Amino acid sequence: MTRLSVNINKIATLRNSRGGDNPNVLKVALDCERFGAQGITVHPRPDERHIRYQDVYDLRELVTTEFNIEGNPSEKKFVELVLANKPDQVTLVPDALGAITSNAGWDTITHRSVLTDLVGTFKSAGIRVSVFVDPDEDMVEGAKICGADRVELYTEPFAAGYFENRQKAVLPFVKAAEKAREVGLGLNAGHDLSLDNLHFLKQSIPWMDEVSIGHALICDALYIGLENTIQMYLRELEL
Repeated sequence: MTRLSVNINKIATLRNSRGGDNPNVLKVALDCERFGAQGITVHPRPDERHIRYQDVYDLRELVTTEFNIEGNPSEKKFVELVLANKPDQVTLVPDALGAITSNAGWDTITHRSVLTDLVGTFKSAGIRVSVFVDPDEDMVEGAKICGADRVELYTEPFAAGYFENRQKAVLPFVKAAEKAREVGLGLNAGHDLSLDNLHFLKQSIPWMDEVSIGHALICDALYIGLENTIQMYLRELEL
């Protein structure tokens, strides 16, 4: 079974745009769980433009499904946040300061030493570690050498090429996924996955452990409601 983790950053963005606490991030997270989501993902950034650091502490007390914290571990504050909250999983993402959204995976070869130290730190605290990578077999193997438990494939290129030629678009992801399975890594995927392309990705890589979806899911929920949307995404993950 491939689990659905809902990224609630966009809910926090909406809240922050007006100040106050509407919509309430904690309530939405609990509602996502109640509607069938098997995990909650947050991606705090240094400027706290969406998820705030305090949100992470508050969510840790309430989330009963898998809790996944994403972010750039080059920020000392991020590392401290993860260690203080001990989520089920930390996903290491090399997003640049000020980036609108994540736009590339790690070069796990160039950054092997740093990643190895970070992975060891988090695993020593009992936290599963996933490394965000492009669909590149060498980067996947590099994540294994760094000691990671999983990789998360950066799926924006797949989504971008899906409508033009979905078989071509998915091919590097299948190869990277096969490499992950070969070297004994768990497999996650995320970025620009939607109701349009999710089922085909699942068919092509049926052994995925988890997908993390935020932007498209929240956009869909504006039209068809959060509960219906989560159920629709879960159906797309069925074979």
